[in-house]
Amino acid sequence: MARADWRRPESFKGLDEGERRIRLFIAYDGRPYSGWQRQEGEKTVQEEIEKVLSSVLDEEVTLYGSGRTDSGVHALRQGAHFDTRSRISAEKFKIILNTHLEKSIRIVSSDEVGPDFHARFSTESREYWYLIKRADGMLPFDDGKITAVRTLYPLDTLNSYAGLLYGTHDYTTFSSARDKSLSKVRDIYVSAWDEVRDEFGSQILRYRVAGNAFLYHQVRSMVGTMLSFASKALSPSDFKDILDRKDRSLVHKTAPSDGLYLAEVSYDRMKYEWFEREYRKSSGT
Repeated sequence: MARADWRRPESFKGLDEGERRIRLFIAYDGRPYSGWQRQEGEKTVQEEIEKVLSSVLDEEVTLYGSGRTDSGVHALRQGAHFDTRSRISAEKFKIILNTHLEKSIRIVSSDEVGPDFHARFSTESREYWYLIKRADGMLPFDDGKITAVRTLYPLDTLNSYAGLLYGTHDYTTFSSARDKSLSKVRDIYVSAWDEVRDEFGSQILRYRVAGNAFLYHQVRSMVGTMLSFASKALSPSDFKDILDRKDRSLVHKTAPSDGLYLAEVSYDRMKYEWFEREYRKSSGT
């Protein structure tokens, strides 16, 4: 899909006179929260940061994120921004927020950006990781942060499925009935399993997937289905068939939220420019 076809607003709220726009990159442990987005009667990451900012700045602050994460989903580098009339230097917001927030939320960086930046609509790519570990190797520190499985399937088997998700496709099969997107077509720049080690040397399988955007529950549906296919020794052609048929009922299962991380939000237009050129070449545009 060419970037020109992305459904994004041509304009969004700019800065009023005297306002500044501050960008944050945020890491959080999703376990104590009902997701990123503010919800009445629920504890969310967005609201916790907004409360601190509003109190410190003595003004009502609205925080805009690059996208929502579900209850229990973690982040290593969520992007967000807010507007303020405060003259506090942008870099100090990291220190101020980390002093007042619970330790389950950490501000990785803070900087000042211009009025043409929007945490959601300026996003060029998002990368997610999904972590799994053998149940008999789980440590006390892993609960809620890694998904336990009985078997770690061979990487070549898992990658025979993951490779089919690369590219531009209609991902209806892996969408939730609750997804309200008008189009289910997305660009996937990276889709691959690899092996990593935790700080104690234990083996973890990691699924890395990066794209321009994702459907509701898409990553968890893809992971759950790949694991199910591997357990049943189903072929890559069977996996491609369910992708091509665009039928949500063909998803095998949705993986739990605890192993999912929003690993990076990138605003670098050039990072996946090669994919844009490749797409145009293959589509003849």
